Parts: sequence; structure tokens; C-alpha cells
Amino acid sequence: MIQSVSRALHLLEILARSGGSARLKEISETAVLTVPTTHNLLNTLVALGYVRRRGGDTRYHLGDRILNIARVAGNDAQLRERLRPVLEAMYEATSETVFLAVPSGDDIYFLDAIESHQLLHVAGQPGERVSMTGSAIGQLFLAHNASLRARTYVPPDIQHELDRIARDGYATDHEQVFAGISAVAVPWIEDGEMLAGFGVAAPGNRLTPDRFPKLAAEMHNIISSHR
Repeated sequence: MIQSVSRALHLLEILARSGGSARLKEISETAVLTVPTTHNLLNTLVALGYVRRRGGDTRYHLGDRILNIARVAGNDAQLRERLRPVLEAMYEATSETVFLAVPSGDDIYFLDAIESHQLLHVAGQPGERVSMTGSAIGQLFLAHNASLRARTYVPPDIQHELDRIARDGYATDHEQVFAGISAVAVPWIEDGEMLAGFGVAAPGNRLTPDRFPKLAAEMHNIISSHR
């Protein structure tokens, strides 16, 4: 048995039993390890995304990567059911194809979709995976999650776009990933963390860049009404 791996997994178990967060001294005492050893192990887990820190908070928290594993293993169906009314409201407001997506490891997984009935539309694709940088929703996660962004290769040409997304609260794609298709994506945030993203996708000649800000605002209003 590799001791460092065993110790790191033990620290994750301690955080889980502590409700998802604990202070360094509490973790080291429970693990029966010195504070420096515990600190080094936790820093490694932070770098890998399995543990995270929050500004102004001295505690260590379970990170997005371990939470994604838990989500995939257990509550995708629950999250899909809980957020389905939001997805339906967005479809009713836009009549375009709408998506619900979540992180899965280092990819984006399309958890749910409602396909537009318009003659010319974007096909729904629940179950499909795309890279973080390969979709508006993926860029939304990168913009809202510092640890995810730190471990993902982000092409220099979209670095500034991630800053814009974090500032404005929505991501866009105008025929950049798929020819002829545009999309707008907004985050679903709980307790300060982005858990999922909603997207509206349509032919690029119908969903033009001048419509992006208004559509994003409408999507945010729908989310607010379902809190």
C-alpha cells in the first residue's frame, strides 16, 4: 500500500465526515498526522481539484472534482428532476433547443435537453460530452471555477473571454464551435458554487450576437423565479 495515497484518501474521508469542510488543525488531529504533513497533502489535493479553499475562509472544503465523482455516481437523476422546471420555462420563453449541463471529470456532460419544434433547429443531445473549452457552458464553468481553470489548458485566445464571462454572468458562442449554430449559457449557482449550466442553442442566423445580452437576462430572470 502506498502511504501517501492512503493518507490523502483518509483526509478526503475526514472532510466528508465533517460535512464537507474542516480546519487544518482539526484534520491533522483526526488523521493523527503532523500539521506540516497534513498541510502538504491538502495542498496537493487542492492542486488536483479534490479539495478547495475559499477566500476569507480558513477551512478546507471538498473540491469540485471529488463532488463531480459523487454526483455522477449518485445524484444526476435527482439534479435533472430538480432543475427540469427551469429547463421547461426556458423552452417556453424561447421556443429554441435548451440544455442542462454539468461537469464530468474534466469534460462537460449534457444532462438534459428539450429540442425545439421549429423547422430549422439545433438537435438535443443529452448524454453527449464535450471538452471544457469546446462549448459556451464549458467556458462558463472555467470562468466560475478557479481550480478547474487552473488545471485545464485554456487557449490564449479565450483567456480574455473567460474574464468577460465571469464579469457579465453569461457565455456565448456564435458559430465558433459548430458552423451555423449559436448558443447562450448561464450558470445555476448554489451556496456560491456553480453546479450546472443552462444553455439555449439555435441556428446562427436566428440567434445573432445582438440578441445575446437580452436572452441572457431573460434566462437569469427565469432562474431567479425558480429559486
